[in-house]
Amino acid sequence: MKRAARHKTGSVVFDKRRKTWNFLWWEEGKRRSKQIATLAECLTKGAAWRVAQSFQDSLPEPNLSTVGVITVGTLVEQYRAEKMPQRYSTRRSYESWLKNHIIPKWGGSEIKGVQARPAELWLKSLELTPRSRAAVRGLLRILWDFAMWRGDVPTQRNPMELVTIKGASKRTSKPRSLTVDEFQRFIVHLGEPFRTIALVCVCFGLRISECLALRWSDVDWLEGKLGIERGIVRQRIDDVKTETSNEAITVSQPMLDTLKLWKQTTQFFAREDWIFASPTQLGRLPWSADSVNDAYQKAASAAGIVHVSTHSMRHTYRSWLDAVGTPIAVQQKLMRHADIRTTMNVYGGVVTDEMAVASSKVAGLALNGSRTDRTAS
Repeated sequence: MKRAARHKTGSVVFDKRRKTWNFLWWEEGKRRSKQIATLAECLTKGAAWRVAQSFQDSLPEPNLSTVGVITVGTLVEQYRAEKMPQRYSTRRSYESWLKNHIIPKWGGSEIKGVQARPAELWLKSLELTPRSRAAVRGLLRILWDFAMWRGDVPTQRNPMELVTIKGASKRTSKPRSLTVDEFQRFIVHLGEPFRTIALVCVCFGLRISECLALRWSDVDWLEGKLGIERGIVRQRIDDVKTETSNEAITVSQPMLDTLKLWKQTTQFFAREDWIFASPTQLGRLPWSADSVNDAYQKAASAAGIVHVSTHSMRHTYRSWLDAVGTPIAVQQKLMRHADIRTTMNVYGGVVTDEMAVASSKVAGLALNGSRTDRTAS
C-alpha cells in the first residue's frame, strides 16, 4: 500500500499566470489537476498544502491491477509536472538533454533498466564534451531519485553514482581573461551601450544575464551600492542564479560617475527603466546577450584579440582580483559564489572595507589602466 500512498500524495504547484494554487496527481497513468485556492486565499505553499489535504484524502486508491510499468518517458512527464526547476535557464537546459538524448534512448524503457554499465557505455558513445555527458548523467540521476521519491522503485543506492565520466571536471577550453592592456585596447572599439556594459561586467564580475537585467532603481546613488535583483535569459526575466548572487555590490565613485554619464546619454532613464534598454524594443526589454556578444567579437577582432565572449568579463574580474592582492574570502564575496570552493578551496574571513578597496582597485584597472588605487584612501 506504500506505492498507493505515493500515487495518492500528488503535489501543490503555483500557477504564476493565473495566481492560483493547483493540486496535481496521477490517476491510472494520466495527470490530473484541480485548482484548490487563489494566492489571496493562501499566501504560502504550506497554507495551500493544508487546503489540499482534505481533497487529497478523498482521492480513490489506485487500482494496482491496472497500474502498468512506469517508463522513463512517463516518469519524465511526471517529473516535469512535480519537480522540474522553475528557473528558465535551468529548465531550458534540462529540456534540451531530455529531448535530444534521454527520451530518444531510454523513453520506452523502465527506469530500473537504466543501470550503471549500459548508461556509461551509452554516454561514452555520445558526441558530447565530457562536461555535457556529465550533465546528462546528472539528469538521469535526478530521474532515479524522483522514481524512488515517488515509490516507483525501492529506495536504494542510485546506480548513476557508479557511472564515471572521464575528464568531466576539466574544461575543454581555457577560460579567457584579458590583461589590463588588452581590455583597454578592446573597449576603444566598443560603442555605447556596449562599452558601459563591458565596464559594468568587468568591474563587478556580473554575469551578462545579471548586467542586462539591471534597472536604474537598482542603483543606490547615495550609498554607492548596486543591487542584483534578477537575471534575464533569452529575454525572459528570472531569478538570479543562486541566493548569494542576490547581494548588493559596492560601487566606487568612478563607476558611479560612469553610470551617471550613461544615464544622461540614454533615452531610457526613468527609475524603472532598464539601464541598458534596447531602442529597437522601445525600452520594453534590454539589449540581448547575442547582440552584446556580436559587439564584443567585432571589437576584439579590431583590437587583434582572440576569442572574447560576454563571460570573459567575469573571468577577467576574477583574474584582476588576484592581481590586486584580494584575499580569497573577499573574492568569494565579490564573485557572489555560494561555495568558496567555486572560487578556491580556501577559507577565511571578510570585512566590508576590504571589499570596497578591492572593488575600487579593479575599477581603476578598467577605467584608467592603472594598478594604482586612486579612489581608496
